[in-house]
Amino acid sequence: MSERNWQLARKRPRLELRARILQQVRAFFVGRGLLEVETPCRIPANAPELHIDAVEAAGAVLQSSPELAMKRLLAAGYPDLFQLARVWRDGERGRRHLPEFTLLEWYRRDADYTALMGDCEALLGHLVPGGRLAWGGAELDLSPPWPRLSVDEAFRRHAACPVDEALATGRFDEILTDEVEPRLGPGPLFLVDYPAPLAALARLKPANPAVAERVELYLGGLELANGFSELTDPVEQRARFTADEAARRAAGKPPRPLPEPYLADLSALPPCAGIALGLDRLVMLLAGAAEIGEVVAFTPEQL
Repeated sequence: MSERNWQLARKRPRLELRARILQQVRAFFVGRGLLEVETPCRIPANAPELHIDAVEAAGAVLQSSPELAMKRLLAAGYPDLFQLARVWRDGERGRRHLPEFTLLEWYRRDADYTALMGDCEALLGHLVPGGRLAWGGAELDLSPPWPRLSVDEAFRRHAACPVDEALATGRFDEILTDEVEPRLGPGPLFLVDYPAPLAALARLKPANPAVAERVELYLGGLELANGFSELTDPVEQRARFTADEAARRAAGKPPRPLPEPYLADLSALPPCAGIALGLDRLVMLLAGAAEIGEVVAFTPEQL
């Protein structure tokens, strides 16, 4: 008999924990009345994003997120939805990144991004009923409510320049990653109200259109989730997509078509909010794993 692959065998306790977490996640959302859906992984076009490269698949691409298909279901009259989806992003590999990973994505009708923050707090309370989590040598207090910090204030506190200057010089992402994120603390924190140029698929804040109703969740020093009060204006969304695709092409990236069926359905989308949470990173936190490869069955290097 051949010798057992111990590199794979030693992952078994964490893969068993992963399976239990997925079961608990499903139970949480089903218990709250959300419908679980599955949408295609191979699609004609993702939403164009400068810093995310699609994986080509026989004349189409693999989804980087199921967001477009899920919002088309909402526009067709479906109720609140969730999905555990396989997604792909070309070239992403590191201690906290995989080119193929799992997103937990959910959408709520007649809600905004504040409802999503409440969902995140409740989900972690469901998964960690004791309310305390050991991670990276620290004990995290998960008791809600979790602090909310605007991007503007985060740059004022932690960056060498204000957010407007970071945007004007094209260094926003660099400064956010190098200067701001390391100082957000190990405990849970919602980074909210992104500058309007970074709205992506989020609506602008009615009381302050200089910012978008966009939220990112940080926990244990990890960026864990990204959510929006969703933009429902097809004219504005087309303008944003066109600008983002132009930026991609200017950066030397291959041209991609716009997601026309999504834009066609967008006018029927009700007021809603949606968020994508990295399931593999969540399992990392709950398992106390230092690297994302410890909580998936196979990394690309093991195939």
